[in-house]
Amino acid sequence: MSGVTTQHHSVTNLAFRSFSTRRPGAPVYVLVHGIGMSHRYFRRLQAELATDAEVRAVDLPGFGGVPKPGRTPGIRETADALGRVLDELGVRDAVMVGQSMGSQWVVELARLRPDLARGVVALGPVVDSARREAVTQALLLARDSALEPPRLNGIVVSDYLRCGPVWYARQAVHMLRYPIEERISGLGVPLLLMRGSNDPIASQEWVERLAARAPIAEVAVIEGHRHLAHFTAPRETAERIRDFSSRARRRSAPAAGPARESPHPPAR
Repeated sequence: MSGVTTQHHSVTNLAFRSFSTRRPGAPVYVLVHGIGMSHRYFRRLQAELATDAEVRAVDLPGFGGVPKPGRTPGIRETADALGRVLDELGVRDAVMVGQSMGSQWVVELARLRPDLARGVVALGPVVDSARREAVTQALLLARDSALEPPRLNGIVVSDYLRCGPVWYARQAVHMLRYPIEERISGLGVPLLLMRGSNDPIASQEWVERLAARAPIAEVAVIEGHRHLAHFTAPRETAERIRDFSSRARRRSAPAAGPARESPHPPAR
């Protein structure tokens, strides 16, 4: 995809890398990948959204070849640092799009920094509170991967290798512990929960339970697709996100500067 600007960022010794398509005055989308992954599996969706919007895809610390820090930041710390990266990029009033574990980071970011978010989109959100065991999640991932397209699995495997098993395992601990069903209950912006109809990881019953917990939420299903529907059905995914963005309105606007939450028990 042409016209993409790459930038490197460092916040409190956490490294990030952003890939931006610019369109001043247009809607803004921020794409945040899942565990083990990078911006690469967002390229199709970014190209679709970039036809009429400004899109920022961000690689998080330790993923996609981005340097690993000496510590293992939890969901809240990474989300807070991501917010400062978006400050550097001049992002405001954006729709935050997270896939799989990325849904946890964008939910937490919208909680911490409502000044940045117009709405949140959770693609294949994790982790189902009824199936939070590591072994169960690993089996569901294997079941999904077996039926994803070979080209997509090539991206997945190569990104996993760049991430490495140690960093993956350390971040998986935070992923399994993060109570997304509790955190979305305090969202101050609209939420779109989207899944592929054949996704074994984010079931229909799970996304409907999440929707029931959020103040403003809707559910969208991409028929015939799996956990990575944003890659296998980028046009339909982009259309659903655009429709949601056109309806999303912030419920409250901070008077000045970022509105940060008071401290709460670490969600890591």
